[in-house]
Amino acid sequence: MRAMNPSSNSHPIPSDFKGHTPMIQQYLRIKAEHPDRLLFYRMGDFYELFHDDAEQAAALLDITLTTRGQSAGVPIRMAGVPFHAAEHYLAKLVKQGISVAICEQTGDPKTSKGPVERRVMRIVTPGTLTDAALLDDRRDTRLMAILPGKERVALAWLTLSSGEFRASEINASQLTAELARLAPAELLIPEDYLLSAPEDTALVRRPSWQFDAGRGHRLLCEHFALHNLDAFGINDRPAIQAVAGLLVEYAHHTQQAALRHLAGLTLERPDSFVQLDAAARRTLEITETLRGAPTPTLFSELDRCVTSMGSRLLARWLHHPLTDRHILSQRLDALEALHDADAPRARIQAQIKGSADVERISARIGLGSARPRDLSGLRDTLQKLPDLRASLGAILPTRAKHLTAPSGLAEHLQRALRQEPALTLREGGVIAEGFDPLLDELRTLQSDSGTFLLEIEQRERERSGIANLRVEYNRVSGFYIEVSRGQTDKVPADYHRRQTLKNCERYLTPELKAFETRYLSAADQSLARERELYATLLGQLAAHLPELQALAQAMAEIDLLAGQAEIARERDYCRPHYQTEWGLTIVAGRHPIVEAHSEGFVANDLRLDPSRRMLLITGPNMGGKSTYMRQAALITLMACCGLFVPARAVSLGPIDQIFTRVGSSDDLAGGRSTFMVEMTETAGILLGATEQSLILMDEIGRGTSTFDGISIAWAVARHLASKTHAATLFATHYFELTQLVQHYPLLANVHLDAIESAGKLTFLHSVEDGPASQSYGLQVARLAGVPGSVCQQARRKLTELEEQQVRSEGQGDLFLSTPFLNTSVAEVKPLSPLAAAMSAIDPDQLTPKQALDALYTLKSLADENPTH
Repeated sequence: MRAMNPSSNSHPIPSDFKGHTPMIQQYLRIKAEHPDRLLFYRMGDFYELFHDDAEQAAALLDITLTTRGQSAGVPIRMAGVPFHAAEHYLAKLVKQGISVAICEQTGDPKTSKGPVERRVMRIVTPGTLTDAALLDDRRDTRLMAILPGKERVALAWLTLSSGEFRASEINASQLTAELARLAPAELLIPEDYLLSAPEDTALVRRPSWQFDAGRGHRLLCEHFALHNLDAFGINDRPAIQAVAGLLVEYAHHTQQAALRHLAGLTLERPDSFVQLDAAARRTLEITETLRGAPTPTLFSELDRCVTSMGSRLLARWLHHPLTDRHILSQRLDALEALHDADAPRARIQAQIKGSADVERISARIGLGSARPRDLSGLRDTLQKLPDLRASLGAILPTRAKHLTAPSGLAEHLQRALRQEPALTLREGGVIAEGFDPLLDELRTLQSDSGTFLLEIEQRERERSGIANLRVEYNRVSGFYIEVSRGQTDKVPADYHRRQTLKNCERYLTPELKAFETRYLSAADQSLARERELYATLLGQLAAHLPELQALAQAMAEIDLLAGQAEIARERDYCRPHYQTEWGLTIVAGRHPIVEAHSEGFVANDLRLDPSRRMLLITGPNMGGKSTYMRQAALITLMACCGLFVPARAVSLGPIDQIFTRVGSSDDLAGGRSTFMVEMTETAGILLGATEQSLILMDEIGRGTSTFDGISIAWAVARHLASKTHAATLFATHYFELTQLVQHYPLLANVHLDAIESAGKLTFLHSVEDGPASQSYGLQVARLAGVPGSVCQQARRKLTELEEQQVRSEGQGDLFLSTPFLNTSVAEVKPLSPLAAAMSAIDPDQLTPKQALDALYTLKSLADENPTH
C-alpha cells in the first residue's frame, strides 16, 4: 500500500501572498489548489518545481536542487525537468505513487503585462494514466473506489486507457480477493476507513461526503446524459451509485476533459467468474512469480500475442475464469478452427502484427489527447482490415464481420495526415499537403515566397508598363515595389509610397500588403490552422468511438486466439470437455510453466469423481507433489478461460472456486508468523469452499510442533473428506494421515516415488496409487548439499529417536504402524481427565484457533497424567 504524497511542509510558505513576487504569487495560488500533489510549473522549456515540491522532486528524481533569490524573505528553492523529457520523470514519480499536476502556459508572453497566464491542464495519478509513455502496454491500469457497509462492500473501477467501467457489490470477506483480482493502481476510500491495500496500490483518502449516493446518482446521470440509471441496473444500489459517481468525477478532474470514451457502466455479478483468492493467484503465478518477477508465469508462457491489445486481453482472461460454459465453448470453437488451419492462421498473425493499439488510441481520442502518431497508426491499422477480414473469413466468418471500420474513416485519415507526421503538434508538420487550401497557402508562403513574388512582379510589370519594376524584401522595409525615379509617372493609382530614395521610389499595393501580413504571420497562422484542423479531426474520430472500441475488442480476441492456437499446436495441448456431473479427469497432464523450462517432463493422470473426491498425496520432497497439484489447478484455470490445456484429455464438471494453501511465508508488516498465515489461509478454505470447489493443500501443519501439526492436518483432512466434499488434493509428509482412507471412502492415497541406488537418489515424478513407502528426507538433504558429517549425525539421531519411540510405544518411523490414528476415544479410561477433555471437543465446530487452544489443553493434561 502506498499513500498518496502530502507536501512535506519543512519550510512553510506564508499564506499572505502580498510580499511575494508576482510569479511566486501565481505559483502559490495554483499550488494551494493541489496541496497533495507535486506541481510541474511550466516556464519556457522547463517544468519548474519550487520550495517543498522542489526538495521532494530532487530526492525522488535525483535532480539538482538550487536556491535563487528570495521572495517575501524566503529563499526560492527550485528544481526543474526539461519539457521534452517530462514523461520520463513522470513515469518515475507515478511508479512511486506520486501524483503530479501539470501547469501549462495558456497566455501569450508577448501580450502579457504580468506573469503569463497559467493553469493546470491535467493531473497525472497512478490510476488515471493514458499516455503511452507512462503505461505498461501489456497490463491494465485501473482506478477503483470502494465504499464499505456493515456486511457488504460496493466497488467501482475503470480503466481510463480503454474505457472499461464496471461495478459490483460483494461480501466484506471477499474484498481482499477482489483487490487481488483487479489489482488497482489507485484506490479511493473514505477518509475514516482503515484498509490494508496491496503493496502496489496508491491509497487516496477522500472526504466521506464525496461518497454520497445522491451525489453519485447526479454525477452519473450528468455524464451519461440520462434521467435515471435503469439502463445499468443500479437504480436500487445506492452504494454503487456513490462509488461510480465519485470515479467519474475524479477521472474528469484529473484529465480536465470530457470522458467521451466512457460510454456505459457494467454491473458485474461475482458468480460469473470462478473465484480465486489472493493466495491462489499468488501461488499459481498467473502474471507474477512468487518473487514478484514478471517471468516465468502462466501469462508469460502463454503470451504469443503480436499486439499489446491481445496481451492485455489474455491477462484479463487468466484473472477472470468464467463459469458460463456457453461463452467458453464459443471461445474453444474459434480456437479449434484456428488450431486446425496452420497456413491461414500464420497469415492472420502476420497481417495483424504491427497493428496499433486501437483500444488505447480510442481512449485518447475520447479524451482529446491523441497524438499525431496515434492517428497515423490508427490509419495504417484500418488499411489492413480488408486483407485481415478476408483471411479470417475463410475460417471464422462470423468473427470476421466484427473486423469492420467506420465507412470512409481510413481514407479520410489518409487524406488528412502526412505519411510520417511529427511526434507532436507543437511544431506542426502533421496535416498532409492538399488537405486544406488555406494551410497549403500558408505553408507555401513560408517555403516558396520567392515564386509568389516573381508572379506579382510579372503581373505588375504588365499592368504598369514599367519594364524594370522590381518586387523585393528586406528586414527594415518589409516587402515593396521599387520603381526608378524616371518611371514614377507610370505608377498605378493604387500604389502607396512606402519609402523615397535618391534614385527610386518604393511602393506598397493592397495585394502586397496583404501578402506581407500573411507572410510575417504565416508560421503562427500555419500552426494555428494545423491545430484547428487536428482538433476537428479528433472530433470527427470521437463520433466513431463505439465502432473503434468494438473493433479493438475484436482484433484483440483474434490475436489472442491465434496465439493460443499456435501454442496448442506446438505443445500438443487439447480441447477440454465440460460436463454437468461433478468431477475432474486429466489424462497425461503437464505443468505449462515447468514443462516449458525442463526436459523430459513426466505427464501424470488425475481422476476425481463422486466416489473419489480427495487425494492424499505422499512422497519425498522434490518428488513433484507441488508440481502435480499446481498443474491440476492451472489446467482447470485454463479450461475455465476457454483455452486448450496441456494434457491428452481433460473433462471437468462445474467449478466455482479454486483455493490453494501452498508454501506460506510470514507477514512481517501484518505481524503474522508463517504458521499464522498458514492457519488463516486454511480457515478461509474451510469456511469458503463448497462441493464445487477445487482445493490444493500442501504440507499443512509443518509450521508448528510435530504432534500439533499432525493433529491439525488430520482434523483439516477429515473435515474436507467428510464435510466439504470438494475436489481436493492434499499433500503431506505426515504418513499417519494415509490411514484416513480406511474411514472415509471418498478419500484415496496416491504417491510420487523415488529410487535410491548406490547412494544416488532418483526421482521418478510419476503418480501411483497407494501411499509412499519411504520419506527420503536425509537423502534429499544430502542432495541439497548439506555436509556429509551433518547428514551422518542426523542419521544417528533419527535412529535414536525411532528406538526411543518404539520403547515407549510412540510413533516410531513415519512409515511404520500408526497408533496415533488407530486409537479412538472409546479406548481411553472413562475417568481419565484427558479422556473427559477429549470427549468435550466437537472437532467439526472448532475454528483453527480454537483447535490449537484445545491441543495445548490436551497436551497439558497429558503431561499431568503421563500414565494415561
